[in-house]
Amino acid sequence: MKHILFYAVVLISTALLAQDDEKLKVREAVDTFFEGFHKGDTTLLKSVLMEKVLLQTAYKNKEGQDVLVSDEISKLINAIANRPPEQKWDERLLDYSIQIDGNMANAWTPYEFWFNGKFSHCGVNSFQLFKQGDQWKIIYLIDTRRRNGCENG
Repeated sequence: MKHILFYAVVLISTALLAQDDEKLKVREAVDTFFEGFHKGDTTLLKSVLMEKVLLQTAYKNKEGQDVLVSDEISKLINAIANRPPEQKWDERLLDYSIQIDGNMANAWTPYEFWFNGKFSHCGVNSFQLFKQGDQWKIIYLIDTRRRNGCENG
């Protein structure tokens, strides 16, 4: 009986460590995305993107209506590539909540966005990732944006 209990504990511990390792890899993909975003390095950014990525933003307009905007990932990549050097975009991730099932993962990352050192807005990013071989790639990104209800807003 002791041996069965021992092996059960070892198997469970191994599974938990493997899950933690995969969560770390998902986080590294998100971190790589933002490293490229902050540096203006679109090659680095694209290294963690699938060829086709769905990009959306959800917010309330000035009239209080809910708005969902879909965009092409190429527009974001071009904006990053052509950002003037005097513009500083600083998206600060406040936390990570990562869930994984097989080759699919979700990373939920609350954030604050600072433009040229001044607080702009806050919200949440939700990344959907797919594990292609041994690398996690972003397939979908939706974010919320608001100016009210933020720590710095």
